[in-house]
Amino acid sequence: MGEHILLKNKKAYFNYEILDTWEAGIVLTGPEIKSIRNKDVSIDESFILIRKGQVEILNMNIKNYEFANYVKQETTRTRLLLLHKEETKKILKRVQLENLTIVPLKLYLKGNYAKLEIGLGKGKKLIDKRETIKQRDIERKLNKIK
Repeated sequence: MGEHILLKNKKAYFNYEILDTWEAGIVLTGPEIKSIRNKDVSIDESFILIRKGQVEILNMNIKNYEFANYVKQETTRTRLLLLHKEETKKILKRVQLENLTIVPLKLYLKGNYAKLEIGLGKGKKLIDKRETIKQRDIERKLNKIK
């Protein structure tokens, strides 16, 4: 049962140094999973919070499924993420102690389920971002030479 990556959040790796990752399930409706399978989804502007012991993703944009014949849902509604209680506690503790951010990294299908890889990130400073750009440029130049 392999995984089929639908999209990656490239901004996350640019803006944050990712320290740890987890796999989370997402509570979705039928039309939402169909839209995700059609890749009508974006996680670039989304962010993750832990409220009342529950992990939630906010601003994840799933387009309305065109063939859904009942009430259309809010495209950026808050959705629950499914993690074990122990994982949630561990993540929350690290967020509070180390001043980290929880960021969505990639969305993929595993069997029939949509999964979200979330990571604990430490915000990069401007200097670090410049360094990342410099490294990318060097790699591009090296690849052109080969």
